[in-house]
Amino acid sequence: MSDAKKNLLLFFDRPTEPCFMQKGEEKTFFRMPTNYYPDKYKAASNVLENRFSDGASRTIEVRNIALPNLSLPMELPYNDQFSLFVPKHRRMAGKLIDIFMNMRDLEDLQSVCSFCQMRINPYMFNYCLSVAILHRDDTKGLTIPTFAETFPDKFMDPKVFRRAREVSTVLNAGDRLPVLIPQNYTAAESEPEQRVAYFREDIGINLHHWHWHLVYPFDSENRAVVDKDRRGELFYYMHQQIIARYSVERMCNDLGRPRRYNDFRQPIEEGYFPKLDSQVASRAWPPRFAGSTIRDLDRPVDEIRSDVSQLETWRDRFLEAIENMAIILPNGRQMPLTEETGIDILGNLMESSIISRNRGHYGDMHNMGHVFISYSHDPDHRNLEQFGVMGDSATAMRDPIFYRWHAYIDDIFQLYKAKLPPYTQEKLDFPGIRVSGVGVQGSGGAGGANELRTQWEQSTVELGRGLDFTPRGSVLATFTHLQHDDFTYVISVNNTSGSGVMGTVRLFVAPVLDEGGRPLAFDEQRRLMIELDKFTQAIPAGTSTIRRNSLDSSVTIPYERTFRNQSNRPGDPGSAEAAEFDFCGCGWPHHMLIPKGTQQGYPMVLFCMISNWNEDRVMQDLVGSCNDAASYCGIRDRKYPDRRPMGFPFDRPTAANSLADFLTSNMAVADCTIRFTDATRQRAARR
Repeated sequence: MSDAKKNLLLFFDRPTEPCFMQKGEEKTFFRMPTNYYPDKYKAASNVLENRFSDGASRTIEVRNIALPNLSLPMELPYNDQFSLFVPKHRRMAGKLIDIFMNMRDLEDLQSVCSFCQMRINPYMFNYCLSVAILHRDDTKGLTIPTFAETFPDKFMDPKVFRRAREVSTVLNAGDRLPVLIPQNYTAAESEPEQRVAYFREDIGINLHHWHWHLVYPFDSENRAVVDKDRRGELFYYMHQQIIARYSVERMCNDLGRPRRYNDFRQPIEEGYFPKLDSQVASRAWPPRFAGSTIRDLDRPVDEIRSDVSQLETWRDRFLEAIENMAIILPNGRQMPLTEETGIDILGNLMESSIISRNRGHYGDMHNMGHVFISYSHDPDHRNLEQFGVMGDSATAMRDPIFYRWHAYIDDIFQLYKAKLPPYTQEKLDFPGIRVSGVGVQGSGGAGGANELRTQWEQSTVELGRGLDFTPRGSVLATFTHLQHDDFTYVISVNNTSGSGVMGTVRLFVAPVLDEGGRPLAFDEQRRLMIELDKFTQAIPAGTSTIRRNSLDSSVTIPYERTFRNQSNRPGDPGSAEAAEFDFCGCGWPHHMLIPKGTQQGYPMVLFCMISNWNEDRVMQDLVGSCNDAASYCGIRDRKYPDRRPMGFPFDRPTAANSLADFLTSNMAVADCTIRFTDATRQRAARR
């Protein structure tokens, strides 16, 4: 890897320490032109240069370039919060992304970053530089540090940082013991919502949501950065799966499925007290008290003036478009919502990126819903408060209202899906292929037949990179999360076609009983289907058995990618293989693949379908491409690797009254249970 490339990663180290201070474990010093120093340091620039260059093992000479116009991104105060959901913030970030993307070479990018790092809001700087590194041709292969390392304050109890600073100041690096991050610290056990805090506040899940929005940014003059294959459909499907997963977790914990937040005039029953501090803003994240109501926004500081009625108007226009199966374009013409592209068009309208077909008419419903809720405590800025956790993609999933809001958004998408023709037998069947059975086996034969086992696990995350203005060196924190035992799918197939064929194996799991212990209606059950895996498989003539390890899931990324253990990074630095490692920071965390279950064993149904690969396949070269988490994240610089609608075959209603009625010969189901053990194991080295 070239030095110029590697140097960019130093801007993620100690993000609020000025970049003229030594950076990284190599003690690298940036020698900058005097005019790059902010006014508060300019008079002392020679003194600072002498002080911080002394003892540096490496010096980077920063090129003095004609700087671009940074006035728009610099409008966000350095010590404020930054939100991708606030329209003004999106515009500022879009401008900075374009500046970084348009730098002619890495040296110029390094120069503009040196200037910006000391002036631009640190959260926005990190986001924009990350997006640019992911999308510039000359920076593919750089491993962006995980957000939890750079800004750990967004993911854990602030008490951790007081202890970490004490440890790093008192002890040398090799003598420091890990700091313990408490589990379920945001509310008492008497709060029913706390039963699923392990899901909402999981570091990996919140990192997934942040990284998805990093791979799919909202705004840029470079349309290719935003306009990715089936982006709108992926927005719908990724969030639909989050709601299905969360709903099942609630059902495992004797809670009902999320009630839709669909009446914007009614109080929000749940409160949420995040117990987070912003290290940049030097403020505690504001809570939302139980019974809060969203109100008209008038916040000149954020250039937001919007009435709750606007949210209702946008909603009504979506419902009208779905009723008519057509949207209105800016020129007044109608565009049909077809079976092939309708969900993608609606998803782009709902997310309201720059590729929305008519932002003026359909507005910004999804993002502004986040904004209204996140400012419910101070809608007119009279108390000078910043937004709550719903305003940040790295923290939004901590709040119970996130799931109520997205459950309603999913209901809107489902109205469109309900207007599509049900799949015919011909669309579902794969003539000549019969799946005679499916099941799961625990690793080493552990567990009963078709039993999945879960428990708690303790793992570590590195904090040293994010502890600004403290002595250097590794500081580890230990946290507790859900984990499951590895298992293997075993699928029995009979191919009577007379020759070998290629199939797509699709694996889902869903609950069988509702909250009252009654059998779930199939139309409810199909919306709770959790995708576990999808893979291409050669099927020889005759009978055969397919075995597939749960670690190979197309939905998840392994622990090492979620938390960026660099020793597990593939390939040489700068190689194409290493570049895919960065894109693969996007993916559902593998430790959350399986719902928690219950101690007595939670009943589920495992579903397997093998569809015809010739009808599924997308013709493209995937050599060197990261597609191991393609289900929720797509593939870098490629088309989505499955022609079928996302969620197929459960993405639309059917005439079948039960899952058994729905099955064709190329499908099979098996009853299984998820058994939870309330014990904690230490994380061992895993693949």
